[in-house]
Amino acid sequence: MAKAAKTAEPKARAKKPGPAPPMPIARVWEFFETYTRDLRADDFQRVFTRETPEAWQFFARAIKPEELARLPWHIRAAEYTRRAFLAFTLRLSPARRAIYGIALLMALVGLLKLFIGVKLMRIPIVPGVFSIGVPGLAWPDGAMWLAGGFLVLNLLILLEVADRLTLKKDLEVAREIQQAMLPREIYAATGIEAFGVTRPANTVGGDLYDVLRRPDGLIVFALGDVAGKGSPAALLMALVVAMLRALVDEGLEPGELATRLNVQVSRHAPGSRFVTMVVGLYDPDSGGLVYVNAGQNPPLLRRASGAFERLTEGGMALGMFDQSVYTAGRLTLDPGDVLVLYSDGVTEAENMSGVAFDEGGLQIVIGQHWWQDLNTLGTSVLRAVEAHAAGAKIADDLTVLAVRRPVPLPLVQA
Repeated sequence: MAKAAKTAEPKARAKKPGPAPPMPIARVWEFFETYTRDLRADDFQRVFTRETPEAWQFFARAIKPEELARLPWHIRAAEYTRRAFLAFTLRLSPARRAIYGIALLMALVGLLKLFIGVKLMRIPIVPGVFSIGVPGLAWPDGAMWLAGGFLVLNLLILLEVADRLTLKKDLEVAREIQQAMLPREIYAATGIEAFGVTRPANTVGGDLYDVLRRPDGLIVFALGDVAGKGSPAALLMALVVAMLRALVDEGLEPGELATRLNVQVSRHAPGSRFVTMVVGLYDPDSGGLVYVNAGQNPPLLRRASGAFERLTEGGMALGMFDQSVYTAGRLTLDPGDVLVLYSDGVTEAENMSGVAFDEGGLQIVIGQHWWQDLNTLGTSVLRAVEAHAAGAKIADDLTVLAVRRPVPLPLVQA
C-alpha cells in the first residue's frame, strides 16, 4: 500500500504546471517581419528629406520672415516658434486642440518632476587626456529617451495633420466641381417649374439630380443616389451624370433610358456599387409624365386637392443586374400639382432617440410649403430634417428635387 502511494506521488507532482515557456524566437521574428513589411530605406529617408520640410512649409507659409527680420534674434526665434505653433494647432478642431494642449502640459509637468538639478558635466577636449567641466541640467537615466519619443510622436502628428488638411483641400475643390455639375437655379418654362438642392453628409457626396430639355421640347428630370458616401460615390456620381446627359440627347423614352443606363453602370461601376434613380419625361403642354423608378424611394405627388400619390413603377436599382427590365408608369400633372423626388437620406435621418424622419414627416413639410416657390419648399425639407435630427449626426446625403406644373395666369383683356 505504501509502495503504491510512493508510486503515485511522482505522477501527482508531474501534473503541476510549470513556468510558461518563453516566446519562441520564430514568433518574435514573424512579428518583426510583419511590422516592417514594405519598409524601404528610401521611404524612411523621404520622411525627413521631403515630407517633413513640406509639412513644415504647409503650416509656416502664413509666417512672413520679413516682418520679424528687425527683431533681436532671441525675440525673433520666440515669435517664430509661437506663430508656427499656432499655425499648426489652430488647424485642429477646438476639442482636439484642447486635448493636444493638455498632452503638452502633462509632458512638461512630467519632465519637470524628473528634473534633478544642475551639476558639473565633463566635456572632453582631448579624449582621455584633458576635459573641462561646465554646468548642465541633470536628468535621471531614461528621461531623454522619453523626451525624444514625445518629439518623434509630435513629428508624426504634424505629418498626418498636414496630409489630412491637404486631402481636405483637394476634396473641397472636388466639391466645387461636383456642385457646378448640378443645376443651381430654378428651372422655369411654360408649363413647368423645377428646383433641386443637395447637402452631402461629407465634403463630397453621391446624390445627383438634373433637369434637361430635349430638342422636341419635352423635359427630362432625374434624381439618383449612388450607394455609399464620400469620394468613391462622388466619382461614380459624376460618371452617371455624364452618361445620363449623353443618353438624353438620343431622345430615349424613360424605360429605354433606364435600361441603357443600367447596362453602362453594370459595365463601369465596381460590383459592390449600384445607383438608385427616378427618371421622368414630362410634356409641359399637356402635363403628361412618363417615369421609371429604379429602386429609388417613391417620389411623392401632392395634388392640388391635397391628396398624395406615390410613384412606384420601375424596376431594380441600376448596376445590380445588367439584364434588368424596367416598366414605365404614366400619369398627368394638373395645374398646381407638385412632385417631390428625394434621396433616402431625407426619410432615414434619425434623431437622438433613433426615430426616423420618415415619409410622414416629409408629407407634413410638403403640405406646409407646397404653395410657396420651389426654392423655399426644397430648403424647408432639408431644414426640417436637420431640426428632426436635433444634434444627431446625419449619416447620409440629403437631396430634394421638386417639380411643379404651375397654375396658368388668367388672361387680361384690354
